[in-house]
Amino acid sequence: MATGFAVFAGTKPENIHAAAREAERLGFASFWVNHPGATDGLAALAQAAGQTRRIELGIGVIPLHTRGPESIVDGVKTTALPLDRLLLGVGSPNPDSLKRVRAGIAELRSNLSTRLIVAALGPQMCRLAGEVADGVLFNWLTPEYARMSAERVREGAAAARRPPPKLYAYLRVALGPTARDLLEQEANRYAGVPAYAANFTRMGLKPVETAIAAQNRDDVQRGLAPWSGVVDHIIVRSITAKDTVDEHVALVKAAAPA
Repeated sequence: MATGFAVFAGTKPENIHAAAREAERLGFASFWVNHPGATDGLAALAQAAGQTRRIELGIGVIPLHTRGPESIVDGVKTTALPLDRLLLGVGSPNPDSLKRVRAGIAELRSNLSTRLIVAALGPQMCRLAGEVADGVLFNWLTPEYARMSAERVREGAAAARRPPPKLYAYLRVALGPTARDLLEQEANRYAGVPAYAANFTRMGLKPVETAIAAQNRDDVQRGLAPWSGVVDHIIVRSITAKDTVDEHVALVKAAAPA
């Protein structure tokens, strides 16, 4: 199982620079940012691209209902993101999420030669990701539920007579007691999003139960271990107390693959 590292796209550039450099140095397979609201995740990811040479660069994910394929293509070209390293993630809420994602992937594929990742929660989106994407990104899941979601992805790929896409999973990790409080806040915020709320209901879990609240490296590694063999690529999403360079680098070190 490959390991990636992710930060909030709105964090300070020096945090992105330091975390990306350390992740590449320690052998992480990928470095990710999100695309929240008015914050341009593509521009944030370009900050990481400028500090690295080999590590894959992921964005998880651009919402197609607020930023369409044409704007995404323009953004990738403007920021000069390296297409051979880019993992371009997209997704969409309802209504019309399946239709929007299918059309968006088709348009992006006709204009960009890079790998396209679809964020998937429910069974239908998992099947669609299996049909059209190069990768599928799970979020706020347990390993057990990720296995079930992966089956839906494989069903979609089989129906389309194509190899199944790679499986990626975002896993929020907080290091230290203050960061744990912020993890709880983030979990509660996602619980208020209808699509995520429905998924937490399906799992019968609170959002925070899908994350890792750690005190040290051993806690982080124990939390990551159950994911081995479940997905191809686990992505450690950094939750820090004060959003400092030292905190992000400490979490990179704690999550580093052996």
